[in-house]
Amino acid sequence: MFSMKKISAVFCAGALAVSLGACSSDAPASSAKKEGSDYPTKAITVVAPSGAGGGWDLTARSLTKVLSETKIVKQPMTVENKPGGGGAVFMAEYATAQAENNEMLFVNSPPIIINNLKKEGNSPYGVKNTTPLAQLTKDYGAIVVKEDSKFKDLKSVLEEVKKDPSKLTFAGGSAPGSMDHLISILPAYKYGVDPTKVKYVSYDGGGEAITALLGGNADVIGTDASSVKEFLKAGKVRVLAVTSAERLAGDFKDVPTAKEQGVEAEFTIWRGVFGPEKMSDDAKAYWEKSLEKLANSPEWKKEVETQGWDLDYKNGEDFKKFLEDQEGQVQQLLEVLGMQK
Repeated sequence: MFSMKKISAVFCAGALAVSLGACSSDAPASSAKKEGSDYPTKAITVVAPSGAGGGWDLTARSLTKVLSETKIVKQPMTVENKPGGGGAVFMAEYATAQAENNEMLFVNSPPIIINNLKKEGNSPYGVKNTTPLAQLTKDYGAIVVKEDSKFKDLKSVLEEVKKDPSKLTFAGGSAPGSMDHLISILPAYKYGVDPTKVKYVSYDGGGEAITALLGGNADVIGTDASSVKEFLKAGKVRVLAVTSAERLAGDFKDVPTAKEQGVEAEFTIWRGVFGPEKMSDDAKAYWEKSLEKLANSPEWKKEVETQGWDLDYKNGEDFKKFLEDQEGQVQQLLEVLGMQK
């Protein structure tokens, strides 16, 4: 049996401790043909496979903004939101209809692995159906309530859940068994609560989950810290805990970690950029070079700091190896929680 100590190690390891013209789906297959040194010659779309306002959306918009402003990419760049199934709906389209579309990239994080390995709502598509181009950042999970909630700290929520796991509604911007769900239930699990008993409602993206919280349709949300930053500054939410090993700086400096509150729940969220499975060699080389320039630019470092992320760059080759290791770690985690396929 996978011990509690080992479970904690799984969550803490690496990036996970529980991380464009031919925009339409009828893009011609010829777009993947060798494009020569002139690539790119068309506008680029970066997809956030969620609704607006969540971590993927913010990453995609920051990415395209800085790439354009620095002239690292001279072609027009747009962001397109494609929500559904915590990224699984877009992944199915991308792996089939867009498999040769060099002008469409997307951002993702641990759900690209989790969705492929979990039992419920399983996606047959995953990392193997993409070309990993770069990891750019890491973020952390956050347990969040409304500012006027009766809950003032993490343990007060966990005590309530321990008495009656069905009493509170947790929500997140990903499907059951995926990242926000794991962020939501991890503290409860580490506190001795059966994670299968916790009531969880999924939404298409962190923005929708926050809307549900503010509208009274959820008591608690598990999400990425960066996506609630503006709501925290505006006094609309209270962040009870973050899942980092140490306190975060800036707007989160007064928010205690789960560990500080006696709950050994750490969860790191990596975010990266992917291309299609059959991406041309020229396109792959172009994007790996461009994303390395981005990661080293002062403009990107400032943007990362502004968003409350941590810079954590890996090139395409290192990112691919990292993801292979992650698959083994996620498989172990899902087995522990009884969510593996």
